[in-house]
Amino acid sequence: MEKLFKLKEKHTTVKTEIIAGITTFLAMAYILGVNPIILADAGMDIPSVFMATAISAAFASIVMGLIANYPVALAAGMGVNALFSYTICGAMGFSWAAALCAVFISGVIFVIISVTGIRKAIINAIPVQLKLAIGSGIGFFIAFVGLKNAGIIVANESTFVGIGNLADPTVLLAVFGLLITIALVIKKIPAAVFVGMVITAIIGITAGSLGHIEGMPTLPETFFTTSFEMEAVGAFMNGFGELFSNPFNAFVAIFSFLFVDFFDTAGTLVAIGNRIGLVNKDGELENAERALLADAIGTVFGAAIGTSTVTSFVESSSGVGVGGRTGLTAITTGICFLLSIFISPIILSAVTNAVTAPALIVVGIMMAQQLKGIDWDDMIFAASGFVTIVMMILMYSISNGIACGFIVYTIAMIAAGKTKAIHPTVWVLMIIFVVYFATPYMI
Repeated sequence: MEKLFKLKEKHTTVKTEIIAGITTFLAMAYILGVNPIILADAGMDIPSVFMATAISAAFASIVMGLIANYPVALAAGMGVNALFSYTICGAMGFSWAAALCAVFISGVIFVIISVTGIRKAIINAIPVQLKLAIGSGIGFFIAFVGLKNAGIIVANESTFVGIGNLADPTVLLAVFGLLITIALVIKKIPAAVFVGMVITAIIGITAGSLGHIEGMPTLPETFFTTSFEMEAVGAFMNGFGELFSNPFNAFVAIFSFLFVDFFDTAGTLVAIGNRIGLVNKDGELENAERALLADAIGTVFGAAIGTSTVTSFVESSSGVGVGGRTGLTAITTGICFLLSIFISPIILSAVTNAVTAPALIVVGIMMAQQLKGIDWDDMIFAASGFVTIVMMILMYSISNGIACGFIVYTIAMIAAGKTKAIHPTVWVLMIIFVVYFATPYMI
């Protein structure tokens, strides 16, 4: 263990890493229920997608742990799965097989640019101040996701968002979980976030069983299953002809998957790298090429067995929050995903939004502490950082927030007369971002 993961050098232990891996899994477990439902809207079979989601998450997370030694777990990404179903298959009219083909090709391209170092060069070209903004912005974003999933914040016709129904037992459970988790963190209880989730789940199961309250975590009728379906394995190969029957739409589909995966992954790795000291004094992410390669391999594998883009999960920060520092955390999460295949009834019944939301919110608070590193007296970084953060939240997209932040950064640098100081990669990204925002209106 020591030779493979360098535990002493990272100031961690096997016990801490395992707890961190389980914590990350619990924070990510919702994807096992949500992803099949979203991809079903593209015509895919729910049991098959569940299997593909679990197996691809396990494979990619273990690869990340072994290749990169990062405490980052992967799974079919939220947001990009909606892109898959509602844009590529919906608005553009592709079948789910053609969409899987586009995901597969985007993954192959990622493997190529990861091996050649292009992907790492782009990430390292991001200014340090923007990296801090991205990290803190993701903190606010996942906290908002937690608040929304818990029902604490809801849609409002008059004000867009508003306070939820605090009389709802599931909302109250989430609020209790949030308060108890904050208290545990302040008290410096070991694995405070994980302990908070366990306490919340136990209380929810108890309350739900006593009062038969709908939406509460419950004990399943059966604890194990051996019913497995994998109908979508290799189906991407049937989509090549359809995908390239319209070259322009094929380019748009592949580019869209490339863009979202690239910058969601970049944002996640930068945020977690900043938190655990993997960003050096020059602002470069250490060992980034291996982490990016692992992410790319996960996308290729996921598409091959039948799910949308597999990407690094920002929820990995929940495991980092309880002490995860090495690839053993990611491997533990991967093993949990493998086990989830057999205990899916437990996961789908006991792990609810009310249980995972407090962890997301508290970890968001921790990540937001990176705001202190931003030079708010410099309007270039103040403007670009603020826009990055606020657009991530309001657009409900990590990649869109990064894109907006880059555009503002470039314009601000030009206005300040610092055009020559803009990295060439930033100019290229500026054009790509403009094309990305313009693309939906060109379909």
